[in-house]
Amino acid sequence: MKEHALRLVYGNDLKEELQNYCNVNQIESCAIVTCVGCVNQLRLRLADGKSIRQWNKQFEIVSLTGTIAKGKAHLHFSGSDIEGKCIGGHLLEGTLVNTTAEIVLMELDSIQFDREFDESTGYDELIISARNN
Repeated sequence: MKEHALRLVYGNDLKEELQNYCNVNQIESCAIVTCVGCVNQLRLRLADGKSIRQWNKQFEIVSLTGTIAKGKAHLHFSGSDIEGKCIGGHLLEGTLVNTTAEIVLMELDSIQFDREFDESTGYDELIISARNN
């Protein structure tokens, strides 16, 4: 395993920048270890798998979790608003960093991630296999 750390700044798109980082650094299989910071625009797909919501206000990043397979991220986000109330869901492009997002990734060297369309779910799902080193 190899660790990666990065910091995003105001205006960066959280999901796009993570995918770009993995592509530029040729990271094929990784998991989010931690992320702290805040966003001022949040776009999520909700639990019904269809509804998309956008909030144009500040949220503290309470958690960001997920996997990135060959530059394609599956990420879940939770954030707290100014009243401390949390919201969460499937992170979409268009979620913009406010002041900072400090992120640690773990690159997996013995596991290969890929994504493949699964007719039973209607989504590109994670395919896991042993990496041939």
